[in-house]
Amino acid sequence: MPMKENLPFRLWFYFRQGWATYFTFIFSAINTLTVTYYLAIDKYPLLKELFPTFVNYVAIMAAIAIPLLIIAGYIHYKKSSAFKAEADINIEANPHLRRILVNTELLLPVYLQLTEVLVKLSKNEKLTEKQIDDLSKLQKELSEHIDKRIVDKP
Repeated sequence: MPMKENLPFRLWFYFRQGWATYFTFIFSAINTLTVTYYLAIDKYPLLKELFPTFVNYVAIMAAIAIPLLIIAGYIHYKKSSAFKAEADINIEANPHLRRILVNTELLLPVYLQLTEVLVKLSKNEKLTEKQIDDLSKLQKELSEHIDKRIVDKP
């Protein structure tokens, strides 16, 4: 689909990414810090002693929260099954990613056979009749795949 035909959807996508990733993140951090300080800490003398000014509170919270959030992000990507589930859902839901996966899986045997043929030819060896038949069969399978493939077909 040409870009002009789907330009409104592209703009909508970029808007949502900017909003969700940057604006909402910054706005919610400022909002949370402001609300917690002026509605909670400012009203309790004990907490006011720990955080005498708003700037002091922000600095201390940032020093605590940033490392904690980095650890949480690391755990999300590296130590939990959450990210794997998200990646699986993206592959299942996105026909382009699914097609890349299918094509990659289909091409691995081709690469293997090509390297076997290259090694044989570099040693000046002839291909056996079985190898030639296997290559022809593989070529036919690839040709059929190319003829019947569509982007959104599982």
